[in-house]
This record gives sequence, C-alpha cells and structure tokens, in this order.
Amino acid sequence: MKESFVSIQGLNLKYQHKSVLTDLNWTTHRGENWVLGGISGSGKTSLAKIIAGQLSAIGEVKINFDTNNLLPAEVLFVESWYQFKNLEGVANFYYQQRYTSQQAKDTLTVHAELVSYGKEKHLHLDHVEPILEALNFSSFASSQLIELSSGEHKKLQLVKALWLKPQLLIIDQPYTGLDAASRKNLNILLNEVSEDGVQLILICNDPELPCSVNRFAGIRDGQFIEVNSLTPLSATENHSREIPGFLKESPVYSSGKIVKMVDVNISYGEKQVLKNINWEVKAGEKWLLQGHNGSGKSTLLSLINGDHPQSYANELYLFGNRRGTGESIWDIKQHIGLISPEFHWYFDASSTVWQSIASGFYDTVGLFQQLPYSKSIQVDELVDYFGLTASKNELLSSLPLGKQRLVLLARTIIKNPELLILDEPCQGLDQQQTKHFNQLVDELCSNGMTLIYVGHFESQLPTCIEKRILLEKGEVKVVENILESV
Repeated sequence: MKESFVSIQGLNLKYQHKSVLTDLNWTTHRGENWVLGGISGSGKTSLAKIIAGQLSAIGEVKINFDTNNLLPAEVLFVESWYQFKNLEGVANFYYQQRYTSQQAKDTLTVHAELVSYGKEKHLHLDHVEPILEALNFSSFASSQLIELSSGEHKKLQLVKALWLKPQLLIIDQPYTGLDAASRKNLNILLNEVSEDGVQLILICNDPELPCSVNRFAGIRDGQFIEVNSLTPLSATENHSREIPGFLKESPVYSSGKIVKMVDVNISYGEKQVLKNINWEVKAGEKWLLQGHNGSGKSTLLSLINGDHPQSYANELYLFGNRRGTGESIWDIKQHIGLISPEFHWYFDASSTVWQSIASGFYDTVGLFQQLPYSKSIQVDELVDYFGLTASKNELLSSLPLGKQRLVLLARTIIKNPELLILDEPCQGLDQQQTKHFNQLVDELCSNGMTLIYVGHFESQLPTCIEKRILLEKGEVKVVENILESV
C-alpha cells in the first residue's frame, strides 16, 4: 500500500454563513501530483490555503513529511497573484504608479528580492540562474517590483517556488499571464522538481499540463471528487441571457481614428521599453495585441489609456486629438472601457459588487456619487446578465477571484465605450465563464465597438478579432490581417 502524504478528514468551511466545504475527505499518496479543476468559486483556493496553514477550518489535516528527504519539510502555496510591498513594508500602491518615475527607489529590484529570499530560505543564489533563464526572466534583474507586469510577477513567484523545492508545492493558476513559450518551459521545470521529490497540487483548468501530473480532481457542492481528466469538471450549466438593450446600440464615435502612434519611444533611464512604434487603430477595428512577457504590451496600452506620462513627449493621437493639446486623462477615459490584471490589483476592494460596476460610468476605482435612476437600471441589467444578483450587495473582496473578474468586466462595458481594452480579461474565469464572456465581446463588437484584446491562450479568444500586432523586445514585429493569414 502506498504511503499517505496529505490526509484530510471531515473538513468543513463556511464563509459568511455559506458552506464552502462540507465534510470533505481527501488523501494523497507519495508520488501523486494532482490538478484541482472545475468552476470558479467551488472552494479550490480555500482548500489549498487550509492545507498550507493559511486558513482555519473545522476538520483534520495531516501532512506526513519525509524526514529522510533533503527537501524542505514545508508546504509552499503560490497564490494566483503576487502581493509585494515597498521598502517600508507597505503595499499602498496606486494603478498609474508603475509608469511614473517617483517610485524609482520605492521597491526592491528583482535581484534584491531574490537575494533576500535566498538568505531567508538558506538557498544558493547560483542555483536560481537556470530557472531564470528557462523562464526568460534573467533580463529583469534590475527591474523594480512595481515595474513588472502581471505575467512578470507570476514568473517571480514561480522562480522562488522552483528554487526552494519544498516537499509540497501548491500553485494557484500557474499559467496566468504567461506566454506560450514560458508555459512550455514551466511544465519542463515542474517535471524536473517532481523527479527531485517535490509533490505538486496545481489549481487550474488548463489542458497543457506537465506530464508528471497523474491525478485529477475538483470540488462540487463542497465535496471532493476525483475524475479521470479535467473535462467533466469544466461542464457547467450555461445560463444564456440576452444582452442588455443599452449595449445593443452602436457607440457614438468622436473620430474615425481611435489611435495613431508615430515613432513612439518609451524609456526608463537607459532601458528602452518601446522603440519606434507606428500603429493605427481605426473605429470599429478588432485587434489582437500579442508578445512575450516583457515585450512592452502593458506600456503600449498605458499610452492609449492616458496613464503614461511619457505620452506627452511622443507623437500620439487618441480619438482624433494629439496627446497634450489640452485634454485631461478623464477626457480620454470617457471613451474607453479597460480591464487588466494590474487594474484588478489596485481596485477598491471595499466597494460592493453593485458599486464596483456602477463606478465604470465615472472611471473611478470606487463609487463616490449617486447614480441617476436610468443608470441604476443599467447596472441592475448587467448584474443580472453576469449572474451576480445574489452577490450584488457583497464586498468585491469577499468574492472568489473569478467572480471578482466578472464584476470588473461588467464595469468595463457599462458605458458602452467606443474602445474596449481587454488585457487578459479571462484570467481567473472557468471555461464556461470564459466562453460566455467572449460571446458577449463578439456581440458587442458586432454592434461596431472597437477592440484591443491581449490574450496568450489562442483557445480563449473571441471570434471577432480581425487584425494582429505582435511586439518583440519593444518593437513591432508583425502587423497582419488575421482573416487572410489563417
């Protein structure tokens, strides 16, 4: 009989009087590497936090570490996103701070963070270099933590975890924000640490998994269920709803040209992030923006959304006006609906679901004024469309990550903007939620909305996309019509 490694008996967890886990039992054995999949909000992350000792619950959790194993006898839980702090130990950042120069010495560099982690965990710094190279992260050594994109932060989390090699490694959404090459290399690294004795629990619904994974499971109605693959867990009831009437109206365009960039350059000191960018987006076009992690995508979008101060030093036209000719950042944002992982990080978690969606009318990170009745009705319609009625008065921060993302997606489209900027919009969503959202994007774009969509997963893209721009090391590598290239 195989020796048990993690033994869970009679686990119960309630959150705000709602049962999340109910008399859950689960035993893992040595040599087993698990994937937990299934719908968003089913309790997967809560279960992982309980195993890692980060969340209390009623029941018994026993971990039988191997005392003869040279690997650290600990559980490391890698969260779905990275919570970093400044040099004073505070995490009080704001969204645009990443693009300003004032924070230059406010956070550690990647190298300093790794040195600090290595000292804390008694690790050799030379052992981390192969991991950095495999994930194409070596060039970020001098980057401040606040300068990193969501995908780059994910890489930093993964580098530290693979460097430590604990006896039990739990990773929540391991592939979030990673480009295709990085996902492939991550799987190779996960296979290697598994051979070294690390046991894995991955929380995800992604089909491209390391070959060392040999067990599949999920949580349904608070109970642990083992399955033969992730497919049975991805099927959920499809609540098909008609798109709200106010979103069926075509946007009113202020100009036929949404974006025009002429030889745009962005640098931080000696580091050039964007190089001679020339790009034009016309009203009604649907673009896919792609590139490896660190290629400059987030910086490019920050120029369009009015968040980057260096836009004034470049020839940049937004909605028919040259940047810096008198328009405010709020004038620009009136035309745009935006969602990005970084925006999610900095959003006001003290707002309710309803308030969060309503704030999209005013482009604020919280609702600070009372809505007219007509706008309140539109918020109610979107709450219903996204299946959030039962949660509308709950705090955004109290929802599972997937539902938080749905709330912010609803916020993004509430004003039926001329331009939708969707940067990895389906991070944290289950397969059914992703399908539902992309159907909505297709319908909105059929009514004439302009789209810039960032997505690393080819299988998670809306069908309406017509054109593609590919960045490589800050330069435009490809501009093409997708319909002709397929």
